[in-house]
Amino acid sequence: MPIYEFKCLECQEFNEILIMGASDQQVEMKCKRCGSESLERILSTTHVAMAGGNSAKTPTESRACSGGSCTTWNLPGHTS
Repeated sequence: MPIYEFKCLECQEFNEILIMGASDQQVEMKCKRCGSESLERILSTTHVAMAGGNSAKTPTESRACSGGSCTTWNLPGHTS
């Protein structure tokens, strides 16, 4: 099930919101702490596990974007 992460622009709280695929479904998009509707979607980290796969970990990077949202991404194992 798709869970999306949002950051409240008012109180800086991170919120996880379950959004199903149905276009006619109403989803309450409010901060759980302050009730603000000023939310910004953030990129969530992911983890993939493969049965019988190699247990070696893939290196990942975590970076904060200065001045708002990121427009470029550096993903491990991906060349642009």
